[in-house]
Amino acid sequence: MISLIQILLMILGIVKFVMIVHIIMSWLITFQVLNMRQPMVAQIWDGLSRLLEPIYGPIRRRLPAMNGMDLAPLIAFIAIYAIEIIIQNNAYRFL
Repeated sequence: MISLIQILLMILGIVKFVMIVHIIMSWLITFQVLNMRQPMVAQIWDGLSRLLEPIYGPIRRRLPAMNGMDLAPLIAFIAIYAIEIIIQNNAYRFL
């Protein structure tokens, strides 16, 4: 059972890493450091967006409009961090 918990924590860590890459890439695109007309940048951006849309979509539907400000990544990141804390604090029960 402990190995399943470790696998779940690893998956959550990978999701957090992908989210951080997506957030940093969005900043770089916004400040025109990266150009979306470059095929590699566009493919990476599209892939990351497709991976994270199942996480961000339900959050975006519940949040009110914020005039161009997207808080879905922040809320998702906090939720994943909270899930990691809950799993780690309750892992000793499965030993």
